[in-house]
Amino acid sequence: MGCIFSSSSRSSDEALVGTPLVLNVYDLTPLNNYMYWFGLGIFHSGIEVHGLEYGFGAHDYPTTGVFEVEPKNCPGFVYRCSITLGRINLSPSESRAFMEHLASDYYGDTYHLISKNCNHFTDDVCMKLIGKQIPGWVNRLARLGAMCNCLLPESFRLPAVKQITDYHAFILRLVKYVSESFSIITAPEQIEIDESDQDRCLISRSSGVDVTFVKESYR
Repeated sequence: MGCIFSSSSRSSDEALVGTPLVLNVYDLTPLNNYMYWFGLGIFHSGIEVHGLEYGFGAHDYPTTGVFEVEPKNCPGFVYRCSITLGRINLSPSESRAFMEHLASDYYGDTYHLISKNCNHFTDDVCMKLIGKQIPGWVNRLARLGAMCNCLLPESFRLPAVKQITDYHAFILRLVKYVSESFSIITAPEQIEIDESDQDRCLISRSSGVDVTFVKESYR
């Protein structure tokens, strides 16, 4: 588990063909400094291609939650590392058209921490463009949550996260639940969240965060 700069061992000549498809990974919470070593880090990820980074976030409207930002500078999160997953043979306009087409599959009000989060989005993009998944550790917490979904409290099975401002409290509960379920010992002082971090939330159309939502290409 960890960050690498390339997932390919191809020859240098082959590696230069096409445009890099890069996964940018961010820490969602200071908890990562501790939980990372147990394989339960809480991450946000975005896909960088042709000088733009695309991500998926929650909001309360039946419109796309896919947005674009400056690479490695997604507001509200702390950049951790970049992973080059492969290369694509799409022009900037073709890449844009692909994202606009995919945007209609990812509405902000369908976001769910376990079944449809930002990492599911980047994984979907990678599978469609290069036939590869993102590294497993990036979205491991969601997969562990899905494995024991039948045991989760009903609040964890809601179709979307409605209270954006309660995001960190929700994350903390999920981490505690999964940690206890898999017998991972966590020190109480390491899993407290400072009130000053409560504004580090998911992307919201009304939050004033400097992001641009992708225009949907309706089918």
